[in-house]
Amino acid sequence: MCGRYASTKNPALLAAEFDAVDGTEGDAPGPDFNVAPTKSVLAVVERHPRDEEGNADPDVVERSVRVMRWGLVPHWAKDLSGAAKMINARSESVLDKPAYKTSAAKRRCIIPAAGWYEWQPGEARKQPYFINPGDDSSLALAGIWSVWWQQDGDERKPIITCAVLTADAIGEMTQVHHRMPLVLPRDRWAAWLDPDSTDPSGLLVPDLDLVNSLELRPVSTKVNSIKNNDPSLMDAVSLTEDEKPEPTLFELS
Repeated sequence: MCGRYASTKNPALLAAEFDAVDGTEGDAPGPDFNVAPTKSVLAVVERHPRDEEGNADPDVVERSVRVMRWGLVPHWAKDLSGAAKMINARSESVLDKPAYKTSAAKRRCIIPAAGWYEWQPGEARKQPYFINPGDDSSLALAGIWSVWWQQDGDERKPIITCAVLTADAIGEMTQVHHRMPLVLPRDRWAAWLDPDSTDPSGLLVPDLDLVNSLELRPVSTKVNSIKNNDPSLMDAVSLTEDEKPEPTLFELS
């Protein structure tokens, strides 16, 4: 699953990395080393620009960095109360679940991350890990988004919300948790974001080479509290012999 992650880059850096433009209009959140559900996050989308009357231009596609709220709220929801429970969507059922299927077909996004946190079960306590690319590049977490309209007096205000897709853990990730975010390799970015494609089923399988290239870094239990939010949360800590994970098949072969 993905319940916490780190977002360290500003919209300008992300726009350059994802070949997009900054569409945050000054509303972007700052660096967040412990992103939690319902916070404002940055996401990359591709849309057909619309004119003043709301008509989309079918011949033009614009990729941009936008601000969204983490925790998807379907357009038909009565309120925002269920958002914290809908931060993740299972890739195996996202095309069929009523809450997600429209977004999966028409509103897909990439949620850039410096890495995500996962907690490995243990006898004494859960050990947090920071899973990251090992360099300054961003992970492209597959996401979906939706628009929920909030009544504000006589006006209606759009609330843009999103969820991260998850899949069964594969490769090295299995030693930490049985689920993981669906991380998209660069050669899938364009197809995932394509606003004219309504069938992403061929993109929902994790890429083993990409997954096995990620670094699993044990980090401090300070990350357990959302009150802690600084770069040290991503720093590696030493594990005692009792805390070290069991060797994987890759290490035993």
